[in-house]
Amino acid sequence: MKICFATLPLYLLLTCFTSKVVGQTVAADSLQIRKIFDLSEAVRKVYAPDKRTALFQILKDSTGNHFFETTEFEAAKKLADTIVSQGIKIPIPIKTLPAKELADKKFGLVNVSVGNVRSDPRNAAELATQALLGTPLDILKKEGYYYLVRTPDGYISWLDAGAIAFKTDSEMEAWKLSNKVVFVADYGHSYEKPNLKSQRISDLVMGDVLVKTASQKDFIKVIYPDGREGFIPQNQVKNFNEWTKKPAPNSVQVIEVAKTMIGVPYLWGGTSVKGVDCSGFTKTAFFMNGVVIPRDASQQVLVGDSVTILKNGVLNLTDALKNLKPGDLIFFAGGKNRPSNARVTHVAMYLGNGEFIHSAGQVRINSMKPDAPNYGDFETRTVVAARRYIGNIGTAGITPLLKHPAYMQK
Repeated sequence: MKICFATLPLYLLLTCFTSKVVGQTVAADSLQIRKIFDLSEAVRKVYAPDKRTALFQILKDSTGNHFFETTEFEAAKKLADTIVSQGIKIPIPIKTLPAKELADKKFGLVNVSVGNVRSDPRNAAELATQALLGTPLDILKKEGYYYLVRTPDGYISWLDAGAIAFKTDSEMEAWKLSNKVVFVADYGHSYEKPNLKSQRISDLVMGDVLVKTASQKDFIKVIYPDGREGFIPQNQVKNFNEWTKKPAPNSVQVIEVAKTMIGVPYLWGGTSVKGVDCSGFTKTAFFMNGVVIPRDASQQVLVGDSVTILKNGVLNLTDALKNLKPGDLIFFAGGKNRPSNARVTHVAMYLGNGEFIHSAGQVRINSMKPDAPNYGDFETRTVVAARRYIGNIGTAGITPLLKHPAYMQK
């Protein structure tokens, strides 16, 4: 949907943008344009404060004219309404995403074992995150060979077309109802035949999701999002629907998954057993227990219950050892002696007895006790917060797959 601004009623403003506005050279007073930009910034701060999960941005088209682009329809309405109330008549369009050019292909499924989602639509761009095979995607727009996508944790970044199987709304609803399996082994492959010596179809990693079509010997037959078929050993998968219906995980279950990743190398943007960053590690530990949590450490620190471990803004070891429970997440700022309100840059999972597991160089266990032999890494960081997810599954930002709209039918 696109919007133009004039002295029309709001309900017409939300539908009146036409091709006449696209590419139009706007001879407008620079003060009014500046006012529009100031108004848009106020709207952005309310409706899209975190660009990782919501877009509200000013861009230029091929002719050099400005336009607004947003994933938030309410933000578009608010800006249009505000501009009308201010008496501004400059026709700067607003484009809402998903882009109309996508037609009915506004959804997709990741079609490779691990999709590398990048910060910009370029092969050389920074790895922002990863999305596993079978991850549902909202497709927002296309640029070259890349598509702007939103993953179930709300993260918005760019994924190459080769990693996406595009779906219509009805096809996605059918996928949600299908008989799926989740790959639970660390790493493996699918095969052309129910035989480990037959031709491989692809690699697979923990957390990949495929549709099951049949069973044969000790294998199951699966179909990929793009229609490829293959066989996977039965003992490497679990029934997805049964897996998602199990009770909310306890700390033992989450830590059990976390410990299976010990030794996995650190990878900026990684969320798979091929490589994980600190928050990708905690995200994976919860996902493999049927729970979707925020992607980055600075987002993860905003949900769950707060755990008291600081006194006067500084870690109090006595309180930490008393109040922390296994499975709690501990958050750090980079460097030593940072203020308690410093930006969160690292996250770890508490194991008990002062020990925590995290991805730093590789997934490993360290201690917050100064006399512990594995204390060293802790000394170089500043603890700024701790949050409890266990017991809070189903609260804001901590969503069981069973209730997640990306995975379950409307």
